[in-house]
Amino acid sequence: MFERPENTTIERSSVELTKQDFVSDQMVKWCPGCGAHAILSSVANVFPKIGYKKENFVMVSGIGCSSRFPYYVNTYGIHGIHGRAAAISSGVKIANPHLSVWVATGDGDSLAIGGNHFIHVIRRNIDLNIILFNNQIYGLTKGQYSPTTPMGMVTKTSPQGTIEHPFNIGELVMGAQGTFFARAVDTNPKLMTEIMFEAAKHDGTSLIEILQNCIIFADGAHQQVTAKDIKDDFQLVLKNGEPMIFGKNKDKGIRFFSNRLEVVQLGENGITENDLLIHDKYQQDPGVHLMLAKMAPPMFPVALGVIRSAMYPTYDDMVEEQIAYAKENNPVKTVDDLLNSGDTWVI
Repeated sequence: MFERPENTTIERSSVELTKQDFVSDQMVKWCPGCGAHAILSSVANVFPKIGYKKENFVMVSGIGCSSRFPYYVNTYGIHGIHGRAAAISSGVKIANPHLSVWVATGDGDSLAIGGNHFIHVIRRNIDLNIILFNNQIYGLTKGQYSPTTPMGMVTKTSPQGTIEHPFNIGELVMGAQGTFFARAVDTNPKLMTEIMFEAAKHDGTSLIEILQNCIIFADGAHQQVTAKDIKDDFQLVLKNGEPMIFGKNKDKGIRFFSNRLEVVQLGENGITENDLLIHDKYQQDPGVHLMLAKMAPPMFPVALGVIRSAMYPTYDDMVEEQIAYAKENNPVKTVDDLLNSGDTWVI
């Protein structure tokens, strides 16, 4: 039975930290109204609640509007190169398992040039926390379409509408054998903070997709989900162990019927809460989690909250276990041992 090595524990703070302890003195240069401001505030809120020593947090990023994040959080940080945040953060965590490593990335940064690193960090299940800002556009480079841009959308680089099929991030995570997937909207900082706290508790790669608004190049990209007059009917906030209920009047639900999910109206055709699907985020089999991650308007609400949180051994823990085993069992303990091992001779 695999056991987590004791020397991978992250040291907790002996003093109570506050949000202000994580607020940077750098000027935040995102556009006014950008959803990234709410994400930044949520991170500053959750870090003191997690309770680790301040110097044990590390923010890593690649390139893009999201990737300015390390400057705006008062922790250690690395502003990397385009698409390489997953690779850099993997090295940070494996080199020092005592760190709580967080990655800020965008849909272009992580799913296009960084796509190969993205799927493999998830497959390896390294204990990282990835916050993926999904605004369905390249913002920093002024509005070309990204791997999550809806098909047919007119952008600077698709004047007649993009003809590429977009990624569903949850589906991609499940396909890469992901152990933790959650989704939030930038208009709900409270839910974002709750999800980030759950991600920090998860031992393995946690991926949080945040539906974020780019007010300049893709304003209203998520309005089918976030518009005030319809959001209650198109947001399903999942709570573990509870039936899947949504709607402005809490009169709609999701049930599993004929091997698929369907929206039902409570009270119609004798349907009650007992007929609804109960959320189990800890289920090892990702089948239902994948169905939830793929739900989208107009037929379904978008699933928010922690969709999947399954426990599997992590790459970094197993590396530490192998190192400990080698130290204990290898006869070579010093350089002298190495030089004097095998065939030796005197000249």
